[in-house]
Amino acid sequence: MSRIDELRATAHPLRLRLLSLLTGAAMSAAEAGRELGVSQASASYHLRVLERAGLIRVVEVVRLRGGEARRYRHESSSRRYDPDAHTGERSPESEEEYVEALIDELRRRARARSDGPALTADAELWVDPQVWARIVRHVGEASALLHAAARPPRTVGTRPVSMTTALFPLRHPR
Repeated sequence: MSRIDELRATAHPLRLRLLSLLTGAAMSAAEAGRELGVSQASASYHLRVLERAGLIRVVEVVRLRGGEARRYRHESSSRRYDPDAHTGERSPESEEEYVEALIDELRRRARARSDGPALTADAELWVDPQVWARIVRHVGEASALLHAAARPPRTVGTRPVSMTTALFPLRHPR
């Protein structure tokens, strides 16, 4: 799948939440729906969109009451950061949809904010390309570490946390 397909697949707040949820544990549509407070049908539809885009995969099929339940998992975020894997084609429309979905998701998360260590940063600066590459690599590694440490929702001794990053070079102003 292309970067555009991934952006389109994640351009919905529920799909962003599903990706986060499926980082900590494999879940079926019914389990994910219960955790996120949506119907099984809605969760199932959005899971299929994410699966078609290659962002999640079926890791287990469980027989339930004469049927089958597929359990999905999102594992790509916990892989070692590869800066070359994050380049490629982009559609302005897909980027815009993705940014809108992120804004909606950030608003939801901000309402759920709790106490504890936190960091918010914003910058638009001029830096040396080698420094920029190093920063992007460190943030990518931090994201992979956080995703690798994810546990199933409500695991004893854990707490929900949020991390959102957007690092990108800007065009030179004219």
